[in-house]
Amino acid sequence: MRFLFAPSILSADFTKLGENIAETERAGAQLVHIDVMDGIFVPNISFGMPVIKSIRKCSKQIFDVHMMVDRPERFIKEVADCGADIITFHYEATDHVLGVISKIHACGKKAGLAIKPNTSLEEIKPFLRDIDMLLIMTVEPGLGGQSYIPSSTEKIKEAREYISNAGLEVDIEVDGGIKLDNVDVVLDAGANVIVAGSAVYKNDIYKNTADFMKIFHEKEL
Repeated sequence: MRFLFAPSILSADFTKLGENIAETERAGAQLVHIDVMDGIFVPNISFGMPVIKSIRKCSKQIFDVHMMVDRPERFIKEVADCGADIITFHYEATDHVLGVISKIHACGKKAGLAIKPNTSLEEIKPFLRDIDMLLIMTVEPGLGGQSYIPSSTEKIKEAREYISNAGLEVDIEVDGGIKLDNVDVVLDAGANVIVAGSAVYKNDIYKNTADFMKIFHEKEL
């Protein structure tokens, strides 16, 4: 299994955003995780399309856009046009899950489906054949500084088992409270795309990213 790293720019220094992203790329991170928050679906507001567009020219990494917004179907084309490669939206944010997936694919982008900690896998299993990535939130979305929810481990294991048994090629991404001292837990459970924010952007960005990448490479051997 190939492991991918997606440092979240929500924890970056926005006065040096391009430089921060470049450090993660230099250290081997394949993705940039971009959290778009609307203050409705989640309590906070982050940033939108102008920021995505402005940093697109700074990086050759895969842009992994996580839309924590109400009725994401309103913004798919705009996000795609700004340079997103993967567009992930929340199951809980729309009544038109298949329609949103179709819009994303029509834009030539990969489609991700995210679920909150309290949303069961049973609810989203019917959509797994239509998506490219399942994002399992391991904290409540939109609130910083939370710790990894331990019960998430079993959900990741269940998702990986179901996806493997069904013969699907769906990545499992995890987001929330992931640090160097617990990343092994989610990798061993079956996640292969890892989001981390403060664990990357606090102090030495290059070293922090390289330390994560070393763990991934060891797991791939």
